[in-house]
Amino acid sequence: MATHQRRHPSVAAELEGTLLISGDLFPYFLLVALEAGGPLRAAVLLAAYPVAALLGVALPDDDLAVRVMTFVSTAGLAVADVAAVARATLPRFFLADLSDAAFRAFARRDAAERYVVTRLPTAMVEPFVREYVAEGARVVGAELRVVGGRFTGAVVNGDRSLGALQAVLGRGRRVIDVGLCSGDGAAKRQPAFMKICQERHVVSTPEKAPAAPLPRSEYLRPLIFHDGRLVGRPDPLACLAAALWLPLGAALAVTRILIAFLPYSVGLLLAAATGFQIRAHLGGAPPRWRGGTLYACNHRTLLDPAVLSTVVHRKVTAVTYSLSGLSEMIAPIPTVRLTRDRGRDRVIMQSVLAGGDLAVCPEGTTCREPYLLRFSPLFAEIAGEVTPVAVRAGGAMFHGTTVRGYKGMDSFFFLMNPAPWYHLQLLDPVPSSSAAADGDGGGDGGGESSRDVANRVQRAIGDALGFECTALTRRDKYRMIAGHDGVDMRGNARL
Repeated sequence: MATHQRRHPSVAAELEGTLLISGDLFPYFLLVALEAGGPLRAAVLLAAYPVAALLGVALPDDDLAVRVMTFVSTAGLAVADVAAVARATLPRFFLADLSDAAFRAFARRDAAERYVVTRLPTAMVEPFVREYVAEGARVVGAELRVVGGRFTGAVVNGDRSLGALQAVLGRGRRVIDVGLCSGDGAAKRQPAFMKICQERHVVSTPEKAPAAPLPRSEYLRPLIFHDGRLVGRPDPLACLAAALWLPLGAALAVTRILIAFLPYSVGLLLAAATGFQIRAHLGGAPPRWRGGTLYACNHRTLLDPAVLSTVVHRKVTAVTYSLSGLSEMIAPIPTVRLTRDRGRDRVIMQSVLAGGDLAVCPEGTTCREPYLLRFSPLFAEIAGEVTPVAVRAGGAMFHGTTVRGYKGMDSFFFLMNPAPWYHLQLLDPVPSSSAAADGDGGGDGGGESSRDVANRVQRAIGDALGFECTALTRRDKYRMIAGHDGVDMRGNARL
């Protein structure tokens, strides 16, 4: 049997406090409650947390607080909704807390079988573990009871550590070769699954030796797409601060929206007075092509064209494939809807450009991380020159984009940040394929196709921002986050 184990070694690691630097599970339950259940459920969880934590300390059952948080955050939620949050929202927060040393210790072992043991429900952890920790690893945690496609909040298996792992191993296998867990100076605090590990390796806690998170460059696969409204880790105090900020943030958002309708110079000053920072590097004035300038921006939020209009001090029309009625109503610039019919959309864009400036976001959707999605080439067919615009934007509290949330609130959430910021850089104009086709532009187009021009604009923006260019599309984003290609089946319309 010993020879069999050497040929097929196995390793098990504790998730919280070992693979993850922090052992605090509240932020992950809060994210599920907020993103899958809504603000009211998140508020109930925040209110219940102090009581659950005190009970967990006062009573011998260490899992009591976890059981309470599990029930409050999942009871009544659809399995599909929790799975979507586990796939699209939780991995970013897990990765930010993933211990560099523990991950390498777990990953470098030549193990045929890997197990990650956690007190969290497996439904919340499995997508992260299999995508970013170890492909093929099995998650051993709390299994939740499901009735009618919804979680009841009750845990099926009582022992979430030793008993659950033994059940996974089966009757013929009762030993794990190597076990990894955190150490807090007391053997009794080691998880129960360590009892069946032949070798026990203890990782120092952050208090003894502060752990460093795994660098982004070392991720098992790049994190490109994610969803969720919250920017920072939702610890209890951070959640309380966000809740207290909401009334003032809502008032600030409305004020900033109204300021956008004022003259540009006045609007910039007043926006800065409210904490909204807008910086721009304009370079030389872009030449106009047959009536207007065509701007091609990478897409960070719905406000990209509006901020561009503010910094160039001209009305810039934005074209969109889908825009909520509320977003259209509060837009300080003209907006034009496209049809996704290539011929019709080309005519629409040329008509708009003939009467003024036009801004397009060829990625077709937003991307939060330092990556550029593939640029659709249509914009390169409607003008002799394209002015690339490199855009950065951000806020410390709320994301201004969403896939599964209420899109009409995107701009409000971005403007509710205490100090949102935008940085724009207008790059040198790029001759387009239409210039080559018309024989204009001095032949600088070099006979490039619209696809070549789109790729060249993408590279120019990527180089300016330090972002990585990809061939990923809007469809890839929606399939990863929402499980569909961006079609709203209720109205058969693109989201």
